[in-house]
Amino acid sequence: MALFPLVSSFEGEVLIYLLAVDTENTMDEVAAAAAEQSAGKWVPAKEGPLRVRVQGKDTPLDRDVKVKDSGLAPMTPVQIYYED
Repeated sequence: MALFPLVSSFEGEVLIYLLAVDTENTMDEVAAAAAEQSAGKWVPAKEGPLRVRVQGKDTPLDRDVKVKDSGLAPMTPVQIYYED
């Protein structure tokens, strides 16, 4: 277990955040941590699963993949969004 820094933004939001997560966190846990900073504050909170994708990519990371197994490098920009 180790802290791992990501740069996160929430779809529809103009702010970016430094998001410190754990290497053992899943993408669902990463998304939930990012949502604490944005959902219901800067963007509307919605029901439904949150997803994580690398900024500029169309395909999200698998929800159950751990940070340490995701191939993400420290300070990778990721976007969090609600799955339709």
